[in-house]
Amino acid sequence: MTPCAAAVARDVRSGRASAESVLRAVLRKARARKDLGAFVRLLEDQALAQARAVDAKRGRGETLGRLAGVPVAVKDNMLVRGVETTAGSRLLQGHVASYDAAAVERLLAEDAVIIGHTNMDEFAMGSSTENSAFGPARNPWAPARVPGGSSGGSAAAVAAGLCPLALGSDTGGSIRQPAAFCGVVGLKPSYGRVSRRGLIAFASSLDQIGPLARTVEDAALALSVIAGADPGDSTCSAMPVPDYLQDLGTGVKGLRVGLPREYLAAGLDPEVEAAVRAAVEALRVLGAEVREVSLPHTRYAVSSYYILAPAEASSNLARFDGVRYGRRSPAARSLAELYELSRGEGFGPEVKRRVMLGTYVLSAGYYDAYYAKAQRARTLIKADFAAAFQGVDVLAAPVAPTAAFALGEKSADPVAMYLSDVYTIPSSMAGNASLSVPCGLTKGGLPIGLQLIADSFCEGTLLRAAAALEAAVPFPGLPEADRA
Repeated sequence: MTPCAAAVARDVRSGRASAESVLRAVLRKARARKDLGAFVRLLEDQALAQARAVDAKRGRGETLGRLAGVPVAVKDNMLVRGVETTAGSRLLQGHVASYDAAAVERLLAEDAVIIGHTNMDEFAMGSSTENSAFGPARNPWAPARVPGGSSGGSAAAVAAGLCPLALGSDTGGSIRQPAAFCGVVGLKPSYGRVSRRGLIAFASSLDQIGPLARTVEDAALALSVIAGADPGDSTCSAMPVPDYLQDLGTGVKGLRVGLPREYLAAGLDPEVEAAVRAAVEALRVLGAEVREVSLPHTRYAVSSYYILAPAEASSNLARFDGVRYGRRSPAARSLAELYELSRGEGFGPEVKRRVMLGTYVLSAGYYDAYYAKAQRARTLIKADFAAAFQGVDVLAAPVAPTAAFALGEKSADPVAMYLSDVYTIPSSMAGNASLSVPCGLTKGGLPIGLQLIADSFCEGTLLRAAAALEAAVPFPGLPEADRA
């Protein structure tokens, strides 16, 4: 079994293992499980150079960083200097990044080793990692099922033991939903907690980078590294970064846990509901106080999100015009044809659908009817969370209505696909911290995740509750026979 990230770092710092030996073992596993489609590119030569540099640093007696020798995979929408970075799209094939994303910089500064880019839905638009120019990723628990999306490659890689830690991005659930489907921990930080510099944008008021890991400790460790102020991102908060590892073992006695009644309603699979309620009961037994709360404007979240996020995507993706970077159609005979053909050839169907929807809701005559109204609904959703957090410390809810669904099951029905994020979108709209922690298996042996939501910049509370549940209700993880 691939050791967890914290254990790898301890072993490399102490000299019990070399960064190079750890890396070579991980690369062997990644090459052996190409069938999962978890990676779009492995950076073997670059990673070996980084690992050897870590070992040389230890050999000189220098202090190693918090992620010493830890192999980390990053989603294909995060820039890695000198490496093709494509956001899962044909449009950006051949695009080589000229600088590292801020999150990648911080990983490298703590002596992590970047092993590759993971598969994703094109431009992070999807909930299954089926909308990728590189083909779908598969769920290690059941390869005929999706790993979730859009960070499905990162979740699959961690679950299958192809790396101990990965980064994903979450706009409306794209870390938490694949984490739930693949049985790993996935954390979406508060909006502004982690710099978005070097993240290829989908919806700038929603996007956040966060970790996927096998343990809550690893997620806390990764967040401690990537969080914090960045002058290169004006939306990144300057609030100090606490020690997220400090309170992991303090338990939940006296913690107030809210159970939103709107999240446990029609449409939720009975097995998922039973696992979520059992996890909440486990927290109560550990000393937490559980009470029901209401988030009355939850019913507007999905419809508002699919106005606001496509509108921002329409604006953000306008830069891919065939002129400056990305695909440039050789068939174009005029500037208008260059725009039309380059974008038509480069974008996939789901991206085209959302760009057209976003352009429509921003157009003259429709802005007030759709976009402005959706912004007002977002304000009400945010107010619901603020009111709830006056009486509770953390909310507990499902991550998704079902466990992982079959590949192709929802591809022809965009609305059904969008509804797989019905429980994750509200906290994204509010900018709150939230995570998925495994809480059980279906009768068919598929993972189920519990979503915990805390107020903005209260990641410590979130991680404390998740760690208590993890200790009280151990999750078996993917059977060793199914790992690489």
